[in-house]
Amino acid sequence: MHEHSLIANLLKQIESVTVASGARRVVGVTVRLGALSNISPEHFREHFVNETPGTLAEGARLEVTRGSSATDPYAQQIVLESVEVEEAG
Repeated sequence: MHEHSLIANLLKQIESVTVASGARRVVGVTVRLGALSNISPEHFREHFVNETPGTLAEGARLEVTRGSSATDPYAQQIVLESVEVEEAG
């Protein structure tokens, strides 16, 4: 259940960026999993794919990197690094 809320929060961020830019849909997303976050890139990817149908991020390419520093201020978080969108029209 924890993963569901993490992905839901991330999708809100992604959709906010997409709507603010006036884009049609998301084509790519890059996230960084903090070194101390308790989710593997594979597990994160699985949840992302399961949660995106019906959203602007459905079918988007996902790039996941893993932070390496436990002293990074974001070491326990999932950080949205970038959103690639398809422009409207």
